[in-house]
This record gives sequence, C-alpha cells and structure tokens, in this order.
Amino acid sequence: MNEITHTKFGMGTSNLRKEDNAFITGTGCYTDDITDTGILYGYVMRSPAAHARFVINDISQAQEHPGVHAVLTADDVSDIKPLACIVPVTQPDGSQNANRDIPILCKDIVRHLGDAICFIVAESVAIAKDAAELIDLDFEILDAVVDTKMALDEDSIKVYEDGDQNLAFTHFMGQREETDEAFSKADHVVEIEVINNRLISNYMETRAIQAKWDDDKNRFDVTVGSQGVFGIRRNLANIMNLEQDQIHVMTPDVGGGFGTKVFVYREYPLCMIAAKKLGRPVKWTCDRSEHFVSDAHGRDNVATAKMAMDKDGRFLAIEVDLIAAMGAYLHAYGPYIPYLGITMTTGIYDIPAMAVLMRGSYTHTVPTDAYRGAGRPEAAYLIERLVDKCARAIGLSPDEIRRRNLIKPEQLPYTTPAGRMYDTGEYQAHMEMCMDNADWNGFEARNQAAKASNKIRGIGMSTYIEACAFAGSEPAFVELKEDGSFDLKIGTQSNGQGHATAYAQLAAEKLGIDYDQVTLRQGDTDDLENGGGTGGSRSIPLGGVSVVRASEQLAEKLKNLAADELEASSEDIVLEQGNAKIVGTDRLISFADIFKLSTDKTDLKGEGEFKQTEATYPNGTHICEVEIDPSTGITEIVRYTVVDDFGVTVNPLLLAGQVHGGIVQSIGQCLNENVVYDSEGQLLTASFMDYGVPRADNVPGFDFSTRNVPSTTNALGIKGAGEAGTIGATPAVMNAISDALNREYEIFDIDMPVTPAKLWAIINKAS
Repeated sequence: MNEITHTKFGMGTSNLRKEDNAFITGTGCYTDDITDTGILYGYVMRSPAAHARFVINDISQAQEHPGVHAVLTADDVSDIKPLACIVPVTQPDGSQNANRDIPILCKDIVRHLGDAICFIVAESVAIAKDAAELIDLDFEILDAVVDTKMALDEDSIKVYEDGDQNLAFTHFMGQREETDEAFSKADHVVEIEVINNRLISNYMETRAIQAKWDDDKNRFDVTVGSQGVFGIRRNLANIMNLEQDQIHVMTPDVGGGFGTKVFVYREYPLCMIAAKKLGRPVKWTCDRSEHFVSDAHGRDNVATAKMAMDKDGRFLAIEVDLIAAMGAYLHAYGPYIPYLGITMTTGIYDIPAMAVLMRGSYTHTVPTDAYRGAGRPEAAYLIERLVDKCARAIGLSPDEIRRRNLIKPEQLPYTTPAGRMYDTGEYQAHMEMCMDNADWNGFEARNQAAKASNKIRGIGMSTYIEACAFAGSEPAFVELKEDGSFDLKIGTQSNGQGHATAYAQLAAEKLGIDYDQVTLRQGDTDDLENGGGTGGSRSIPLGGVSVVRASEQLAEKLKNLAADELEASSEDIVLEQGNAKIVGTDRLISFADIFKLSTDKTDLKGEGEFKQTEATYPNGTHICEVEIDPSTGITEIVRYTVVDDFGVTVNPLLLAGQVHGGIVQSIGQCLNENVVYDSEGQLLTASFMDYGVPRADNVPGFDFSTRNVPSTTNALGIKGAGEAGTIGATPAVMNAISDALNREYEIFDIDMPVTPAKLWAIINKAS
C-alpha cells in the first residue's frame, strides 16, 4: 500500500499559530532588536516644505559636532542610482511612460514634505538630530499642488517644470467602439464619481535597517524588515551597482507589511554607503512621524464611471475615467497599482464591453504604491457603488440587479473584457447564502426599531471578485534534521499571516508528524538561491503547493530508507508520529535513526515547485448593516456578514483572522482614515493625534462563512485570502451608509471617510 497517515495537523484544521507564543511574551526578534557591536545610528534630515529650492551653505558644524561620524549630501551619493519605477505602463501610442525617479538624497529641489536632504550618522539618534540643526540651509518656498484631479488642470502648478500638466502617464484598456455602440443603444445610463481616499499603512512595526560591510567576504550584511529578502537584494544590487552575491539580506520577525514593506527605500542604500565608508555597522529605525512622510501611501484615486443598461437593468457596457495620484515621484510599482485595478473593472458581472481611461497625476505629496489589495479594492469599490446606484435609478433592489447581471456558473470559465479568466465560482449562491445569514429580509423590522430610538439604519452589500496568487512559482525545500524534526525553507516572508503554522500543517500531514516538529526558515538570502517574497496573496496558493510536493518527495525517500532497514517494501511503510512503520506491525524506525543511517544526505531532502500559469479568483459577498445617530453623526456598524469562496481552506482559524483584519482596515478607510494635505503641501494628518485608525469600538463581531468552489488553476484548489477582506468590505460599508441616507434624506453620493463631523453636517443640511 502507498499511503500517508493523516494527522490532526493537516489541511483544513484550525491549529493555533505556533509563532504566537514568542510574540505575546515579547520574545520575538525584529530588526530594531538587533544591535551589532560598534553600531552607529542614521538620521535623515527631511524637507519641512512640500516644494522648495534649497542651498546647503555649510555642513561643517554638523560634521564637527561631538559624536557625529558622517554627514552625507546628494554629492556623496551621486555614483549610485536613484530609486526607479520597476513596472511602467504602456501608453495609447505604444510608448512606456517616462520615469520620475526618487533621488537617494535631493539636490537643489524638494518635491514633497519629508523629502530627504541629508543623512547624518552619529553615536546616537539624539546626537544625529542635534547635528541636523547645525546644518546651514536656505530655502526658497514654492507653490504646491496636492489635489489628485486638479493637478491635471492646464493652469495647475507643476511638480516638474518640464512636465506636461503633471501627467505621469496615460493608459487605455477595453473596447472603445463596442462600448460607444452599447451606450448609444442604452435605455438607461447611470453615472457616479467616487474618491478613494489616500491612506497610510501604519503597521505596528515601523521600517528599520541595519547594514555592515564585511571586508573578508567582500559583501554587505543587511538586516531589514521586508516582505521578501530576494527582491530587496536584487533591487539594492541594481541601485548600488553591485553583484547580488555582494549583498546578504536577512529579515527577522516582521510586524506587518501590507505591501508597503516590499520596496527599497532611501535609507537602505544610505545605511550601506555609510557602513562601508565608516567601517562600522549603521542602523536606521523609522519613527512614527517619519513613517507618515517617508513610506509609500496607498489608494488616492478619483474615478468617474458610467453604466449602460437595457430596459430590464441588464448591463451593456461600462466606461471609466480614472485619475490615480502618483505623488511627487513614480514609486516602484506606482503605475502598476491602478493598472492592476482596472483589469478588474467589470467585477463579478457579465458586462460585454468596457472602456477605461487611466491617467496618473503628479502632486507634491508622498508617492503612492501597493497597499493591501493593490488596485483591486479600488476597482471593487467603484463597480459596487455604481451597481447600487444603478439599482436605485431604475427601481430595483440591490440583490435583484445583481441576480440579473452576475456571471452564471454555466458561463465559466469566463473571460472578461479586460482579459481576466474566471475559472470557478457560484456567485449568486454565495450572495443568497450571505443574505440568509444576515437576515436580509428581516431588515425592515430592525429599521423600524432603530427609528423608535431616533436612529437611521441602512443595509448594504457587495459581491466582489479579485485576482491574486498571480502566475509564477515559489519553490520549497524540506530537510530531515538529526533530532528527527524538519527544516522547511521557502522564499516567502511572513509579516504576521501565520506562515510558520500553515506551511507546517501541510508538511506535517505528508510526513506524519506534529506540526511543531517543522521549523520554518525564511528571510535569509544565504539559505536559498531565490524567492518571490510575499505579496498578492501568493504565499499559500503557490508556496503551499510547493511545500506539499517537497514533503511528498521527502516522505517517499524516508519510506525507501526505512524499507531497506526494516527489510520491507516501501509500499508497506507508513509515516506516523515521527517514525516509519511497517503497516499492521509494531516494527518501526524513528526519523532520528533514519538520519543516522543515511550516508547520502540528499536522501534526507525534499524539493518541490509548483508553477502556476494563471491567477486565482477569490470572490464572495459582504453585507453590512449600520445605525446612524443624526444628532451626532456617529455611525455604528451593528451587523456584519460574510460568505466567501476561497476554493480550499488550509487553516480556518488563520483564514478568519485574515478576513477579519481586512474588514477592519476597510472600516478604517470608510469611517476614520484620511491623509489630508493643506494647499501648501503640509501634512495635517501627520500623527495618530490627527490620523484616525479603527479602534475596537468601530468594529462589530463578524459572521463569517465560506462556500468554497475549488480553483482549477491551483493544484490544491486554493484561491488565496490575504487581501479579500479589504476588497469586499469597503463598498459594503459605504453602500450601507448610502442606503441609510437615501432612505431618510434621499442622499446617495458620499465619499470616504464618513466621519461624524462630515455626516452630521450632511444630515443637518438635508434636514
């Protein structure tokens, strides 16, 4: 027989996170916890203005300040490359957009508040800050533009003097002629404009880096909080004109990433340059105030969309005009984020044609880039708000207009007008299951009860789909250790998702062991040749399959070794409880003894790689119910229900945590979070005193269920779940608020965030 005993630690079991003990007892190890002997500390002197010309008159006093070891300016880093956009877009004329790169240190001009001017290295951060005060600079303050849409006006202030009305790029996607024809024949056309507000990621652990130069090995050792050491190494090598083997990158525990820690930032090459120059390790740790003005921001789109419908409310075509703020420079994936979003323009609906014009605008603000969902939340928000407005315009309920337009199971696989290929799903079925779970039909009774308490109540839904786990691979390596436990190496990077648990579950099931016997090794370029890192919900769909295959390969090797020792057929060997055992007997050999017997250590290693050729498409329905107090403008989310299709679930407990976290971040965007610049480019929301993040009292309990249809593009049927909560939640919350306002005041259009002050003013004006 050829079988593996299934343990309680395998696929589909809700095991507690094995990594959490270290975190909750304060024994985790983050970048800032690591301090080498002889460490020096870096500090970035940043621009106090959003747009200014400057002259550095004198740095000698800062250089001579006790405890200061170096003051770097733009001239000192002129031999290394700026931070460049990695993924440009193709414009309608076939050209690729021109880059506006991020200088490592600015020379002569700054273009956003917090732009980097000097890098001071000293015995302490306090000394470096004191020295920065001694640098003699002259500033000529210039006018600034901060509004995403107004930046493209002909008379707008220019971010670049040689620029074309701050236009960063233009891209068109879709079928222009078919869309125009559909609109010409439409019985109804409904239009909406929405603002997807700018956000700051605010992970718990701010960015940090420690760099040192090793003369003996002729390489840098870099410890940095990241979402993948290999991407960091590759980009640093390019920036610094080095070979990749001249940079050793390590990432320990990471306290949140959300896409924002994927990138190389200025401080990384600066610490490396200073470390080699001074012959001592250099550390830089971002403080929270710096985080607000240095780390890439998220979202910041303005979109107008029109839907063409026939007389029965069936969708014929959609047209979108999207302006995406790029900030002062093109960040690494800046243009790609809205591009990725527009590939999901039609959502989960059978819309035959689309025409999307996407433009990027430069503003005197921090550059934007990936933030949890990376374009897909923006797309889902736009289509789901528009669908609700279409329903109201022609007198249909939100669920009925969806029933008429959702892609049917018999239409799958379905290719969208943007070229996305949806493989599996039962979209109406999960919508109706979510409605039942949310007691959709009982809403009116709850609404009347709310009115009796002088509150207004609303209910809203979103039926979303997203693309993730994009084509590619993530090899995994499993190795038996001397004590009978296993090492698992893979090139992804946990930022709090629970990789050590999920991967261990998959390996444990195939190897017949407790998942505590599997040690995950991530975050070291010396361990592997390459790796794709973590982003786009790829780690478990791609990496998980590779872990299974590596474990299966190693299991077969262990059975063969055991069979030779036990004088049995490998088909009669089963792996369980850390032993290889002949089925039906008490004859066995431990994994530790197999290790001792092996003369060829390759027999103790398994390697697996799954290459996926198409993205996966998680989908689902979110239903939110809100209660608004007109006297205060306070919105309370009183019920929240989700039914998701994630294909196959590895760990239901981890899955629920991912969904809950995504919903909470969306609630923050809807009710609290908003980056606000004044007309001069000063950041008015520059700390937690002014930037509202969601708190426990903003968040309800969640009713979360799955109705899974396995993916056909993934070998285990997994669809990915890391960003889905963020993608489905924002339109559900805003549709619920719009529903409440529409019922009571005939108001539908409202933008995020719906703060109490904003809502109170709207209600009082309507009243």
